Amino acid sequence: MRRVEQVMGFPVSVRIDDERVPEGAVDAVFAWLREVDARFSPFRPGSEVSRLDRGETATDAISAELAEVLRLCEYYRVATGGAFDAWLPGRGLDPCAVVKGWSVQRAAESLRAAGVRRFCLNAGGDVVAAGGPWRVGVRHPGDAGRLCAVLRIADGAVATSARYERGDHIVDGRTGEAADALLSLTVVAPTLTEADAVATAGFALGAEGADWAAARPGCEVFAVDREGRVRRSSRLPLADTG
Repeated sequence: MRRVEQVMGFPVSVRIDDERVPEGAVDAVFAWLREVDARFSPFRPGSEVSRLDRGETATDAISAELAEVLRLCEYYRVATGGAFDAWLPGRGLDPCAVVKGWSVQRAAESLRAAGVRRFCLNAGGDVVAAGGPWRVGVRHPGDAGRLCAVLRIADGAVATSARYERGDHIVDGRTGEAADALLSLTVVAPTLTEADAVATAGFALGAEGADWAAARPGCEVFAVDREGRVRRSSRLPLADTG
């Protein structure tokens, strides 16, 4: 079973290789992601995030889900010494770097809860996989038609932060300047909540970001800096491409 929809500004695809797909399981995935977009997008004036940013909602009155997202944002802000920050001066509250991985991970957990065993959920290039092995390509940062690595994932997640799609969109919260020391940073982790947040936070850290990400428990990295040099974890699960 395969299905693709445009949600949160990027394509989300679900592939399930089980013989039988539980009724409503995939509908629930897309319904949840549409709800997340409506509630947590900083680009929607009526979202919970926008209302909080404007001071129309008190911090102690936000939903449990938004409180969880903000706790994660604060955790990575502290862990990076402020390089990762969802509250950048002049830009307002933007928790998207955490929301994407967190929400897609929850969608994956809903598939598991419904009894789905073998699936791949791809959200704009960030992947949660189960029941593998699955082969996940890492795009070459200088050539969209090439891969610089292929990963072998059984049960886990892969996320990449890079400059090639959206330019210098990740800001180092310590300086207010665009983070440009890396071209791309790919993180393999047990969950997409971790992989996506660590990839973005590590990218924001700049030159030290790959080592920082690799030191996170359960995380492996593949990074390319602006000189084209590769930094790769010793336990990165590379697939046999022979």
